[in-house]
Amino acid sequence: MYTGTVKWFNNEKGYGFISGNDGEDVFLHHSQIKEKGSNKELNEGQQVSFDIVLKEKGPQAINVQMLE
Repeated sequence: MYTGTVKWFNNEKGYGFISGNDGEDVFLHHSQIKEKGSNKELNEGQQVSFDIVLKEKGPQAINVQMLE
């Protein structure tokens, strides 16, 4: 499990990037946000935890959870 900060996220299009604590940017799709209910919006600067899978286009965040 990794932690990082939302670098930017487009809530209308449903994707963005997380800046990991190791300095690497990781792609994020809204389908990987594991919040209860319909609130899947993220804001720049928000702290999150996540796992990473390697896809053809690079690392992608999965199991993303908002931190308090």
